[in-house]
Amino acid sequence: MQVLWLLILAVLVAQRGTTSVAEVFGNASTGLLEFSVGKFRYFELNRLFPKEAILHHISTNVTFLLFQIHSQYQNTTLSFSKTILPNTSGTGSDRGLVFILRPEQTVCTWHLETLEEKPVYNMAIPLSYSERDPVPGGCNLEFDLDIDPNIYLEYNFFEMRIKFAPANVGFARGVVPPPCDTEEGQDFRWRLQYDVYQYFLPENDLTEDALLQHLQRMAQVPQVRANAVKVVTLTANDKTEVSFSSLLGQGVIYNVIVWDPFFNTYAAYVPVHTYACSFEAVEGSCASLGSVSTRVFFSLSALLGLFICFFGHRFWKTELFFIGFIFLGFFFYILIARLTSMKYDGNLKVFRDDGVFWMTFSCIAILIPVVFMGCLRILNILTCGIIGSYSVVLAIGSYVFTSLSSITVNVLRRALDANFNKAFTSVPFQTNDFVVLAIWGMLAVSGITLQIRRERGQPFFPPHPYKLWKQERERRVTNILDPSHHILPLRNRLWDQFTRIREFFQKPQPAGERTPLLL
Repeated sequence: MQVLWLLILAVLVAQRGTTSVAEVFGNASTGLLEFSVGKFRYFELNRLFPKEAILHHISTNVTFLLFQIHSQYQNTTLSFSKTILPNTSGTGSDRGLVFILRPEQTVCTWHLETLEEKPVYNMAIPLSYSERDPVPGGCNLEFDLDIDPNIYLEYNFFEMRIKFAPANVGFARGVVPPPCDTEEGQDFRWRLQYDVYQYFLPENDLTEDALLQHLQRMAQVPQVRANAVKVVTLTANDKTEVSFSSLLGQGVIYNVIVWDPFFNTYAAYVPVHTYACSFEAVEGSCASLGSVSTRVFFSLSALLGLFICFFGHRFWKTELFFIGFIFLGFFFYILIARLTSMKYDGNLKVFRDDGVFWMTFSCIAILIPVVFMGCLRILNILTCGIIGSYSVVLAIGSYVFTSLSSITVNVLRRALDANFNKAFTSVPFQTNDFVVLAIWGMLAVSGITLQIRRERGQPFFPPHPYKLWKQERERRVTNILDPSHHILPLRNRLWDQFTRIREFFQKPQPAGERTPLLL
């Protein structure tokens, strides 16, 4: 009897468990995602199965919600309804919408979908703000959304540029928003200030999990201020646009925090990220920092640079070829890029003027030789060691990202791009950079030390080629036992060769009478 009751109880428990599992999968199949304020949620979107996001139990002191969704590089569409309209939706890898709550509203929904062929892995979070908090993008006059909290990013070889819509001051539920086009005054949006923050991802880490994990540090105001670096502060009179130098293959996240000094309240825009490259490109994608030809070129240059680093002063002509090749390469690259359509801490405001920048650059380039004018051999050995070893750094930079390659790349960008003087040139300095810097320093010190020790007691520089030719000529004139003394001058030898060639192509002339003699 007891065994029978145990069997009946086991069947009931099994049926209850099966019912619970069916409810879970049933809820998942309906495409409904429940969110909580300030909580991140991971999910996957499929083109055939859009989803609905819902937020319950919204507090009455919340005036507006900012819902944002992120993916690594695939696009996702976020909308207020299933009908996708330009002024009520946004599409991209970092997008968000501001929802102004009605009085007594406690539930809010959003529509999520994607047109990508492959499933898209996303992370989303809803954030709440009160009536005293500024509204990000509340005074949008440029983009499609009525209230646009998004940061729009564009990049090329030279720079990355972010744009965002101005914010508006906060307001309560059911109240008409303050006007945006009024005259300046402390009661309107003109009192707001914008702090632009920059956050670098770990170098050479292109994984999706790493990106989404670090994006969590850039979504809310306290985390942004604690983890990111503030680059610049803009006022309401400044243009809401900031430029940065491009970092190919290096992940970076940007966000803007708007501050209302009257209430001392803050609100964050939707963070945006980039690697300054494409994950879907066949050639030059994020997985490969350069083409095969680029890697071969820098690898061969590194081998020649190592030779110059350790033996450059002794092999004087090879060093002149190497240094001349660098300067001519810079010059012709700039000239060709300027004249053709080929695509190809400096943050101080004083250096944004081209005249000041290039004058300072030229003075530094001239000052170093002037300081070492009294010991030219040491200057030449230092040049061989530093420049020769730096070619190894550039070769490493063609395989893995390193910030040290920006030393020369940013100078080229400044010469080629007229707008690069406005870009902030901040770069990360992480583990890879410390390793590459140690390699550069070790090679430079070793090469300089070796050449200084080897050149002790030797002439400062090899004799001039003209002097060597003149001495050789005098020796041949005075030394009649020298076999070279009996060699004809070059002019006579060339004339002899020319005469032989001319005689070879001439027809033979008749020699005397050829008719038979008459008897």
